[in-house]
Amino acid sequence: MAKSLPQEKIVLVLQGGGALGSYQAGAFDALAQAGQQPHWVAGISIGAINCALIAGNPPGKRAKNLRKFWERVSARTAMLPYVPGFLARGIYNDASAASVSLSGVPGFFKPRVPPAAMMPQGTVGASSYYDTAPLYETLTELVDFDYLNSDDVRLSVGAVNVETGNMRWFDSAHETITPEHIMASGALPPGFPAVEIDGQFYWDGGLVSNTPLQYVLDEALGEDDLCVFQVDLFNATGQLPTSVWTTEARLKDIRFSSRTRFNTDMMHRMHKTREAARRLYDKLPKALKEDPDVRALVTGTTDPRVTIVHLIYRQKSYERQSKDYEFSRSTMQEHWNCGMLDVVTSLGHASWTGRHTLHDHVKVFDLTKEHH
Repeated sequence: MAKSLPQEKIVLVLQGGGALGSYQAGAFDALAQAGQQPHWVAGISIGAINCALIAGNPPGKRAKNLRKFWERVSARTAMLPYVPGFLARGIYNDASAASVSLSGVPGFFKPRVPPAAMMPQGTVGASSYYDTAPLYETLTELVDFDYLNSDDVRLSVGAVNVETGNMRWFDSAHETITPEHIMASGALPPGFPAVEIDGQFYWDGGLVSNTPLQYVLDEALGEDDLCVFQVDLFNATGQLPTSVWTTEARLKDIRFSSRTRFNTDMMHRMHKTREAARRLYDKLPKALKEDPDVRALVTGTTDPRVTIVHLIYRQKSYERQSKDYEFSRSTMQEHWNCGMLDVVTSLGHASWTGRHTLHDHVKVFDLTKEHH
């Protein structure tokens, strides 16, 4: 199994996707077992929560506290069996999701009493259906924020300013991260309330972009070589829906996949353009080389090497539009196992083990399609 090169920074990039986030936890578990501990984690929504659990614990406690979190949020259905079969399983999952809508998720969120619709406009709780105070308690218990801010692992999370509509990145390399920053990244309206940070209110970053990949690539440009594990919870490609149930699920896939492929394709094109600009620069006469406009087009002598490994959750045939808020223990464990299997498959693939022999500065792999 080929590991990362010594000069590479390992980066874990985690999408938002609610209950599907246990796939990311399983992926991290397998990566950690393979010795691929990250130098930098970046997340949106549930990805931000998983990132906080990773960055906010020493290596030996990361997978353990991820497991504690996901067992806590799935505790309500821990002892409930389901009848085998795709149809029965689909009904079980929808019933589990309906239970979440009515009673919330332990350690995560609970319904407001009285309901938001019955509260006077402008009062606390009037703008969201659920109270996320349980998440604050869970984060302060399972995440050591002093350790998180100690620079052992860089953490970046995205949220949207409610009033300006602009994306804001909170980054431990530039500021102190608190539980509020993590909660802001996952404050998906109208279910969850906006979170106040320094007098501004923020919602879930997935409203603007459900992946931090572009932020990571922009921030890291010109620095160390990168090995990026992009863990996506929504698959941009899929089949034509055949019912309203599958239409809703497909809609979520398209909306929240956030054009990850577009980002990697754009990076390929930018790299090729910069290489061409450098070659052209070398052919210019000395007088033109000193022109400020010319020098502005040429950045450095070479680009860092970037490897991006796509790990994409591909939904089961019995999963429907409720897949991102279906928190049953059985489904959580299945997602976790899928994340582990996809990492093992990717790291054992010939394309991965031989990747250091390739001369391309940008390498993009999706090595689980055939397996699925």
